Amino acid sequence: MKVGIFGAGYVGLSFAACLAEAGHEVLCTDADLPRIEGLQRGLMPLHEPDLEPLVAEGLAAGTLRFTADAQAACGHGDVLFIVVNTPADAQGRVDLRQVMAVAAGIGRHREREALVVCKSTAPVGTADQIEAVLSGELSRRGASLRIAVAANPEFLREGAAVRDCRRPDRVVIGTRDPWAIDLLTRLYAPFVSEPERPLLVMDRRSAELTKYAANAMLATRISFMNEMARVAGHAGADIKMVRRGIGADHRIGPDFLQAGAGYGGSCLAKDVRALTRMAERDGHALRILSAVEAANHEQKGRLFDLMTHHFEGRIAGKTVAVWGLAFKPDTDDMRDAPSLVLLERLLAAGARVQAHDPAAMANARAIVGERDGLRWCATAQEALHGADVLALVTEWPVFREAGLAQIARELRMPAIFDGRNVYDAAQVEAAGIAYYGIGRGRAVPR
Repeated sequence: MKVGIFGAGYVGLSFAACLAEAGHEVLCTDADLPRIEGLQRGLMPLHEPDLEPLVAEGLAAGTLRFTADAQAACGHGDVLFIVVNTPADAQGRVDLRQVMAVAAGIGRHREREALVVCKSTAPVGTADQIEAVLSGELSRRGASLRIAVAANPEFLREGAAVRDCRRPDRVVIGTRDPWAIDLLTRLYAPFVSEPERPLLVMDRRSAELTKYAANAMLATRISFMNEMARVAGHAGADIKMVRRGIGADHRIGPDFLQAGAGYGGSCLAKDVRALTRMAERDGHALRILSAVEAANHEQKGRLFDLMTHHFEGRIAGKTVAVWGLAFKPDTDDMRDAPSLVLLERLLAAGARVQAHDPAAMANARAIVGERDGLRWCATAQEALHGADVLALVTEWPVFREAGLAQIARELRMPAIFDGRNVYDAAQVEAAGIAYYGIGRGRAVPR
């Protein structure tokens, strides 16, 4: 099948590469000309495991092509996917201008029937708006074409996008059009397997809400465990043991129950805010999600609180090594990253910071900039050198493998503030290092 994809971000690019691997002929376009020119040469614009060789294979086979000519993409194949960015502001207002610009372009340039599929995360009713834009453009030029519109939310995780695309938990298709259902069923056939990886067909609005509800549930689980971690810290319990205890219940399960420094990234925070605003617009208050967001905001300051407690409020002049800046490992994404809160609070308190991340250094520097007291370090070892204490914010494997004896030698006032509960507390303390985890029994006074 021939497929046009609008958007070459981590979702659009991963999806395009996996469709090409499955044998479809994919033409991908993006408004960012340097990005497209780089992709045409096989250069990756982002860090995503397994994606670079997959793109190279598609380019070599001719099943994957990139173009800056959006009009050419409008005419490619039977199925056109909209996978552009839908940013939201602090109040949860979602910007759909990129989505609607693509829809308008298709309406102006498409010369034969097509299925337009919105894969961008967008509020309930967006597919209806796309349909209205398409109809308006077709009417303006007097064209009578069959263009169906479907919603097909993505559930890819950054750092695992290729794996999730190849083996999705489920594929959700939002449409009641039999022709659209048939096209998408054939397109996704290599990726779904009943009942393990089902293809779920529903109406468009239910499909759109499914995406938001899924991310809201994941965010809720994370914030719930961070709340329980606070209880554990004061009670002398270990939240990791608590997770084992409740995660063994098949009704709950262990996933997304890790306590930590708070969630970030391009999806959870944005989608919780957007869903809350959607409900408020309709006169409903989502009290649980408001609490989830408030708890996550507070949790991002947890490591700084632990340091303030450790230093008895005298943190000015101390040097803190910060390991991990991206919101999660295996990505260079800094959006809503907990590390940004820690850096700002440390610098505002007069501390010096030596920061390192295996992939996100360039993006972090672009956001934070060059600041007095802040040093960007090329290696984890460089960040440690001359530091008083260490804060681990992102659980990259290289940090998990670091030798405690070496950390103890490098730090002038050996203490680890483990924002992801990576280390074994007993082993850390046996190496002569004070240990502070999230909900691991070391309390911050109420």
